[in-house]
Amino acid sequence: MTADTNAQTDGTQTESTQTDIPFFPAPAPAALADPGTARELLLPVLDSLAAVVAAIGDDDLARPTPCRDYDVAGLRDHVLGWLDLFGAAFADPARATTRPDPEQFHAADLPTAAFPAPQDVVRTAAGRFEQALAGGVLGGEVVMSQSRMTGPAALGMVLGEYVVHGWDLATATGQAWTPPQQAVTVAHEFFGGVVAPEYRGPDGGFFDAEVEVGDDAPALDRLLGFAGRDPQWTPTG
Repeated sequence: MTADTNAQTDGTQTESTQTDIPFFPAPAPAALADPGTARELLLPVLDSLAAVVAAIGDDDLARPTPCRDYDVAGLRDHVLGWLDLFGAAFADPARATTRPDPEQFHAADLPTAAFPAPQDVVRTAAGRFEQALAGGVLGGEVVMSQSRMTGPAALGMVLGEYVVHGWDLATATGQAWTPPQQAVTVAHEFFGGVVAPEYRGPDGGFFDAEVEVGDDAPALDRLLGFAGRDPQWTPTG
């Protein structure tokens, strides 16, 4: 899953102007409009994601994941490549400069000067988000991929993406995943407002079909079910 409904189509993230780019009118929960609250929601999720990524070993890379198209190695590349892009988007909301291509990211190519280890991709992005929040990014718009969104909506997309994908990687590699309850709740509220039926399905959908989960299930399980995950999934089936 990439919850970016503005998915990249040509592998290029080039200089542009806001008026050239269509606006995606995604509603955002009120919590995401406050920089302090947004920071408290997102940064612990990314901190946990960095720990999960750091613990992935070579013997984990061929393991299956809850994402049908990826093993652990492929999902790690997907998660880190898009997080690198999203961090760049928040650092440069108008896309005035060229951005990294998430499809060209390969953790196997590390270390590099920018990213000595895979978890450093997460830490660098977290720093970019923190600086952007302090700089007022929530008061404007952010060009994400092929569309622009309000700052709170763009942050909601990032939050939901990494709450769910953090679970994917952690579960596939036998690690715990316990994001803050409010982060889970806000992520679910955001996805609930933007995931239309046309965004689901095996043929180009961003989400699989919703998995039925009981109303009394934990909040994370309800979010996972909405995002097309079976909360009881294990690497052994």
